[in-house]
Amino acid sequence: MSKRENDAFSVKDLMGAFIKENNLSNGMQKLKLEEVWTKLMGQGVVSYTEKVQLQNKTLVVSLSSSVLREELSYGKEKIVKMMNEELGETLISKILLV
Repeated sequence: MSKRENDAFSVKDLMGAFIKENNLSNGMQKLKLEEVWTKLMGQGVVSYTEKVQLQNKTLVVSLSSSVLREELSYGKEKIVKMMNEELGETLISKILLV
């Protein structure tokens, strides 16, 4: 029988290593973006949101309401700042509402 190792690892460290080894960073980043968008914008905005994706540091948000698109365009810089703060890193440099 093999000897059991007593090395203690946190679940966070193990998940981070697993994600890195299996090249899952982009997928996890996408899920995190959608989660943060939902949390910050609320259910009213999310109900009109069709797609949220990151393309070269630009957050592209597809909205089904032109009125909401116009309203959100006034606060683009604030949205970028809030999203980056919530993500814990500077992933987004600008936002594109389509």
